Formats: sequence, C-alpha cells, structure tokens
Amino acid sequence: MESVYKIIELVGTSTESWEKAAAAAVERASESLRDLRVAEVTALDMHMENGMIKAYRAKVKVSFKYEH
Repeated sequence: MESVYKIIELVGTSTESWEKAAAAAVERASESLRDLRVAEVTALDMHMENGMIKAYRAKVKVSFKYEH
C-alpha cells in the first residue's frame, strides 16, 4: 500500500544544549501529531544577549503520515 507523509518545520529551544532543543521540538510535536516518522535537524544556532548564550536553537523537519 502506498503512503503519503507531510513534513513540517519546527524550532526547538533549550538553555542547555542543541540536543535538548531538538528533543523539545519533537516532544511538543508529538502532543498534537500522530504517527511521527522522522525528525531531521536542518540547522543549529544560538540566541545571544550581550555576548552570552541565552538559548540553543534547533531547526527540525518532522514527518508524519498524512491522513485525509
């Protein structure tokens, strides 16, 4: 049987690490989306204030099975 998947892009944040930022995005998405399949980290960056790191950010593409 053929399947179709939808992909959305999210940005997760953490004050501790990029790994926790990516996990936050996936965990939040799993609260409202069913059948998550793949999460791909596409970019990492940091939010800074006065030269200090305030947050790690991970841009994540998440795919899930498309149901109509």
